[in-house]
Amino acid sequence: MIGRLGSALVTTVGLVLAPLCHDGDAAKAPHTVVMDGQALAKTKFQLATGTAPKATRTAYNLLLKTADADLKAGPWSVTDKPQTPPSGDKHDYMSQAPYWWASQPKTAANPQGCPYINKDGQRNPEADAITDHTERMVAWDAIRDLTLAWYYSGDVKYAQRAELDIRTWFLNPATAMNPDLNFAQIIPCSTKVSGTGIIDSSQSLTQVLDALAVLDSGAPGWTGKDTSAAKAWFTKFLTWMQTSPQAKLELAATNNHGSFIDQQNAAMALYTGQTALAKSIVESVKLNRIDKQIKPDGSQPLELSRTMSWHYSNFNLVALGRLAEIGKNVGVDLWHYTSPSGGSILKAVDFLIPAAEQGQSVWPYQQINVFDQSIAVDIFHAAADQAGDKAAGAAIAKTPVPALGDMWPVRPGVTSLDPPLK
Repeated sequence: MIGRLGSALVTTVGLVLAPLCHDGDAAKAPHTVVMDGQALAKTKFQLATGTAPKATRTAYNLLLKTADADLKAGPWSVTDKPQTPPSGDKHDYMSQAPYWWASQPKTAANPQGCPYINKDGQRNPEADAITDHTERMVAWDAIRDLTLAWYYSGDVKYAQRAELDIRTWFLNPATAMNPDLNFAQIIPCSTKVSGTGIIDSSQSLTQVLDALAVLDSGAPGWTGKDTSAAKAWFTKFLTWMQTSPQAKLELAATNNHGSFIDQQNAAMALYTGQTALAKSIVESVKLNRIDKQIKPDGSQPLELSRTMSWHYSNFNLVALGRLAEIGKNVGVDLWHYTSPSGGSILKAVDFLIPAAEQGQSVWPYQQINVFDQSIAVDIFHAAADQAGDKAAGAAIAKTPVPALGDMWPVRPGVTSLDPPLK
């Protein structure tokens, strides 16, 4: 089925792609924060001139298929949820901590089964009753894919839908999310302040920022007023991510949670024009994250200790890989940084290669859920393309293709695990 769709789309590429006149158009590349803007412009040129490699054409066809489905979905808003947050304001994002479960039978005297206890890696389906979490994932993925579909094809319908989704989630006063996560990953029966809910946004917010940068490159219907409103929203969100009690706890986290809030804050700082702040955050990653998280052999003990060690070893590298990409925009080289003890991002990437190629039989750590070798593909692409890691580059062909396809040729940046962990 995909093959027939791909053939049909390939024959129409020349009809719908936005024209590029010169190779020099790469100089007009979008000012993205994580995705490689120059690579985006190069791919756009190749698609327009019929010189794109087969892998790029395949990824482009899959992108259009996804974007076409996104045209018929949404828009999404935090105000859609049936529940009302403790604040009384439905504009506040709310979710339930996914790994927490009732420890007692639910009775008339104890209707929630309090207290709740943590079961690492075991997702409580109760969390799905609050729709903000799932709708946020779907909406932000759609914003990214619709924007890229417009950028490559020039078809205004994709830009218009991406703009509607952005305005609905972030900007329209009637539907917009408040720029905070005061009620993210709440634990039933508990009023204790926690920072862990910040991972709800930090794992995928950069794809929205990249989409905004692409729209800023000339999308029809996206105005200077829209850009100003978006930057104002993210400036407020960044302030909350630096000063709130939840953020301070998350910034102190030593595992992937700390890595992700760093990359989210650095990305927002870069997008909102606070380049010095972005640079200082990326620079701090050397001491605060790489030095403390990665051993000389490339292992990540804090992630290996989890019940889903394969997932989280990859997951933390999504954050560190994005930080390395942000670093390229602010003059800090994280890709080639080595800690005094010998740990580095590239060693951590290479540590994953045997299991990515051969599977769980060569991964001697706990992984209670499906062992998906393909989640390493984006990380391998990034290490190979952006840092010259030949071992990672060679591993791509030996690693299973992600279920949704290898999208790196049209999405050149370390994205969320695809599909992401809920």
